Formats: sequence, structure tokens, C-alpha cells
Amino acid sequence: MNRYGLMARNHWARWLPSRYAAITNPEKFFTDLGTQVAEQIDQLALQLAGDDQPDEGYLGKAGRLGQARHQAEEIVLADLVLLDPEPESSPDPDGLPD
Repeated sequence: MNRYGLMARNHWARWLPSRYAAITNPEKFFTDLGTQVAEQIDQLALQLAGDDQPDEGYLGKAGRLGQARHQAEEIVLADLVLLDPEPESSPDPDGLPD
């Protein structure tokens, strides 16, 4: 399981307990989801980065590619991994009201 799958598993277990409980094989589900997320990030980052710029130096290109990757991660993670919490989930790890 890659880092995106692990991130999803931890987020869903904490914030989406009903959805998490409904998954029959969490290891496979989050491994597959992590792979899907990584592929989508790679594809989107290439689109966002665009073509090389004329007279673009190494640092400029590295910065452009890095920024595109961060932006792609933000978009894809919001869509597939860091979903909004279920109403019954609690921000308190003990599940107790303040």
C-alpha cells in the first residue's frame, strides 16, 4: 500500500467510520485506491505543468513541476481521499463531547 492508500485508510477509519466498516477487504481496497490516486496525480500534474518554457532554466522547471505536483495532489486528495467527515464522526479521539 502506497502513502496515498495509507492516508486514505487512516482518514476513512477516523472520519468515515460507516463507509470504512462497509469495506469487505480494506487492504485491497486502500491499496487499489492508493494506486488510482497516484496515477491521477501523475496525469494531472503533467497537464498542470504544461510544456517547457523557452529559456526556462533548471530551477525554473523544477519549481514549475513541483508546483504542478502539489496542486495535483491537493485536487485529487480532496476528491478521492480526504472526504468530508460523516455527521456521526467526532473530532475528539475519545468520541466524547467537549
